Amino acid sequence: MAKIGSGMVVTGLTLGALAVVAALAVQANGTERKAAPASPPPPTATTTASPGPSAVKRPGTPALPADSGSGQRVVYSLDADRVWLVDPAHKPQVVRTFTVQPSTLDPEPGSYQVFARDSALTGSDGRPIEHVVLFARVSGTVVGFSAAVDGTTPKPDPKQRTGGIRETRADAKALWDFAGLQSTVVVVR
Repeated sequence: MAKIGSGMVVTGLTLGALAVVAALAVQANGTERKAAPASPPPPTATTTASPGPSAVKRPGTPALPADSGSGQRVVYSLDADRVWLVDPAHKPQVVRTFTVQPSTLDPEPGSYQVFARDSALTGSDGRPIEHVVLFARVSGTVVGFSAAVDGTTPKPDPKQRTGGIRETRADAKALWDFAGLQSTVVVVR
């Protein structure tokens, strides 16, 4: 029987560790932390779109706002406290819609770009949050979508300046998977 030297054992362990690190790097690719820049790009005016097939109201499903732009996008209605994930490559174009708990600060209607994402951190209200997708800044406060780790979506304290638009954990995961960096978020009334 051949004898294995300690150098071969070390080499084998090193190669195994590198394989594990490579696998974890590939898995973490979609959840990498990105630092928020000092200031996100300013919003641009939304393009008015004529109602298409996705704007037809299905029983029990609120219709996509007609003035919500075009192309793949996240649409956030300030008045309805609702989000639509829209992808024209799918039928129906609205791949998911859900209600949210708004923050105390509303971004102006317009078109924004996702400028930062974080898989987990502490929100401006002090709660642990996950699936954070940031797209705007209002009076120095960052605004974005997230879910409280405890699964709650309480109304924020109106005396606090918060930018967290809270979703259920399932909805936050869906938005996280849908909206990567530079994705479009259209805010409408």
